Amino acid sequence: MAEEQENPQLPEESNNRTSITRVSGMYEDYFLDYASYVILERAVPALSDGVKPVQRRLLHAMREMDDGRYHKVANIIGQTMKYHPHGDASIGDALVQLGQKELLIDCQGNWGNILTGDSAAAPRYIEARLTKFALEVAFNAKITEWSASYDGRGKEPVFLPMKFPLLLAQGVEGIAVGLSTKVLPHNFNELIDASINILKGKKVTVVPDFPSGGIADVSNYNDGIRGGRVRVRAKIEALDKKTLIIKEVPFGTTTTSLIESVIKANDKGKIKIKKIEDNTSEFVEILVHLAPNISPDKTIDALYAFTDCEVSISPLACVIENDRPIFVGVTELLRLSTEHTVDLTRQELQVKLDEYQNDWHAASLERIFIENRIYRDIEEAETWEQVLQFIHDGLKPHIGHLLRPVTDEDVARLTEIRIKRISKYDSDKANDNILALEGKIAEYKHHLENLVEYTINYFKHLKEKYGKDKGRKTEIRMFDDIVAQKVAIANEKLYVNREEGFVGIGLKKAEYVCDCSDIDDIIVFRSDGVMMVSKVDQKMYMGKDIIHVGVFKKGDKRKIFHFIYSDGPNGPTYMKRFFVDGVTRDREYDLTNGTKGSKVLYFSVNPNGESETVTVHHRAIKKVKKMRFDLDLGELAIKGRGVKGNTVTKHPVKKIERKEKGSSTLAPRRIWLDETVMRLNGEGRGRLLGRFSGDDRILEITTKGQYRLLPYDFSTHFEEDWLIIEKYDPEKPVSTIYWEPEKERFYVKRFIPEMSDKKEIFISEEEGAYMEMVSYHPKPTVLLQFKKVKGKAADDETIDLESFISVKGQKAMGNQLTRNPVKNMILNEPELEPEATEEVESEKVDVPETEDAPEQKKSEQEPKDKSGDNEKGSAGIQISLFDEPEP
Repeated sequence: MAEEQENPQLPEESNNRTSITRVSGMYEDYFLDYASYVILERAVPALSDGVKPVQRRLLHAMREMDDGRYHKVANIIGQTMKYHPHGDASIGDALVQLGQKELLIDCQGNWGNILTGDSAAAPRYIEARLTKFALEVAFNAKITEWSASYDGRGKEPVFLPMKFPLLLAQGVEGIAVGLSTKVLPHNFNELIDASINILKGKKVTVVPDFPSGGIADVSNYNDGIRGGRVRVRAKIEALDKKTLIIKEVPFGTTTTSLIESVIKANDKGKIKIKKIEDNTSEFVEILVHLAPNISPDKTIDALYAFTDCEVSISPLACVIENDRPIFVGVTELLRLSTEHTVDLTRQELQVKLDEYQNDWHAASLERIFIENRIYRDIEEAETWEQVLQFIHDGLKPHIGHLLRPVTDEDVARLTEIRIKRISKYDSDKANDNILALEGKIAEYKHHLENLVEYTINYFKHLKEKYGKDKGRKTEIRMFDDIVAQKVAIANEKLYVNREEGFVGIGLKKAEYVCDCSDIDDIIVFRSDGVMMVSKVDQKMYMGKDIIHVGVFKKGDKRKIFHFIYSDGPNGPTYMKRFFVDGVTRDREYDLTNGTKGSKVLYFSVNPNGESETVTVHHRAIKKVKKMRFDLDLGELAIKGRGVKGNTVTKHPVKKIERKEKGSSTLAPRRIWLDETVMRLNGEGRGRLLGRFSGDDRILEITTKGQYRLLPYDFSTHFEEDWLIIEKYDPEKPVSTIYWEPEKERFYVKRFIPEMSDKKEIFISEEEGAYMEMVSYHPKPTVLLQFKKVKGKAADDETIDLESFISVKGQKAMGNQLTRNPVKNMILNEPELEPEATEEVESEKVDVPETEDAPEQKKSEQEPKDKSGDNEKGSAGIQISLFDEPEP
């Protein structure tokens, strides 16, 4: 019994000898096999033709079915399943994606919408066929390598003979096992031009072009390899002060996902909108209605910062070459594709040459066979071998000029010629046919000898035939970096408990300070002279006896702090003026001299560097003769926050109180326009517009004959069709020449732009009116060149616009420029004598070399004007070349 318990009875089959299979190595092998299969057969496209296997099989199946008419997608899917060993759903999805790229597939029916994200109708309801472009560039059975299908019942192409950089034109995205690929789409015509330049030995650069349009910053594209990044933004415009319109969405997003992200940002308080409407049909149109008192320009920046109106795409170009994945840049991909096109073209030309040579060989043999009546020699032949031999013997004296030896197959074809054809043989017609074939042979030999030139002409043919409606959709532009804290809506309220030292947005019962956003930084000053910056939170301990708390804006050098403190309990009193720029969060900065017992006696915040006069009261002691005196802090130089400061008094101070608030001691702000990103800045990037202060404005004039007067806020957005952007001078007129269609004449006028918050049109509003020329120069002149009338043209005339017409209202029609038909106008703006300008103290600050203020030290250097020569930013613009009708 004990033995039976120790060795329990085994099943009958276990009595036989069993084999043990170890699974330790199986996972490694099976996983590698599966990963290789997914990489090579599912997710990653081939370098040779730029398509994945399912796409290749779809195109092959459609080529088999092609009869010029549309086919039901359900039938196409069924035909493809003969070659693709997977379900109909994956095939249908692949076909819809190909169709939506509008390059290889001609679609009919509801194929969905890449802009809205709407899916396609069921396969039984929609139809498709190959485009003429696909038939021309993707198929040639004579140079295609074939392999057996998965069940061995049919043949499928190993690769399609693709004579076009399809992979870069369509783009592709795929996730395999252990790797992924993401090639962005590029412009059809630009790829062709780049391929031509590669064949000419020139250096090329290609950048993405997305079917959904938008604006893209490709400065970090990195040729599409790992580590690159493309920032894509929606195209947003301000319809008016209360409404924004989104006209194009970023690649990879839809109107639905973008609207959801906007609503989510509004719910979180990042932006403030009243409502959002989606009017998208053929084109994107999303209306964003703003809440009252919300800036459209800041909202546009906030949409880019907090919603899907801006997305970042990381490309990763991975393709299959020789059954291995390789990572290459898009320029190298284009070069390899172009070289592959050259090779395929050579193969096609060689096939055609061989065909023409074979036709010439057959036609020449036929002529020899009939004209020399060799067919009579076979009358006495008794066997097939004798027939062949007699024909060979008869041909031998006449075949010295043939391109290759005569074979039995050639002779056999001669025996198949019918008597009727021999009897009606036309020697002249046969000679003409041979001469035509010789012409074709010479032509194709020339093409092969000049293969690169032939390929270049082939690419030009593709562009001319198929590229007319394939212009660039995505605008390429560099973006400025939007600081989220600067555009975030103040969606929280900040509170402080000064005595206990707590600050936060959750202290509802404490003292209210101001509105802020949930991503702002908070700056705090304590009575012991310590300054601290921290990120806003529900409740933070910042130290007891808080004398000031507010929102900290990094880089704000115009906010000046006045700081008077006593150095220890009985020490002297010091004063200083400073701004706060670079800081480390949650670090305590001691702004006093470091003596124990130091205390802040007076503190104030001046947003624009305002001066102020304070009264200092001494304590009543015997040594002090003057019990109080006034102190003008505006006379104190602005220095770094780490300096000791200037001495106020050596005697004990009882109190300090403000006597009078003064004006700003800072110079007007110098503003530059960076035309690369079309943004204003104060760091010296771009063209200097001038010095701004108070209610100064910027004048913007566009090609439509409109102007706007804009604030000099760094968040200001400009129109895409701007012509002039200058500092507005209320005494300086704008001079313009425009075409008046009703009078069929050019008119000129000069006017002072009126103050307005909206767009104002200053030319005729009649249909067909356009602005020919505009200048913001005080003394512009125009050279007029006239057309010939009855063989004669009037002499050129120079008109001084200042003396030609006086300044009138902006709604005035102006004066007729000339009665003669104008051929050309040339605007001239004479150089002005430099005006004597008073030396104005700039925003420089005197900063010692301290560890706390490295950035303030940099600010001592005056920024340079990098404007250079920029035609569009100049005061005068001529915008067209006289395509108006003759009067």
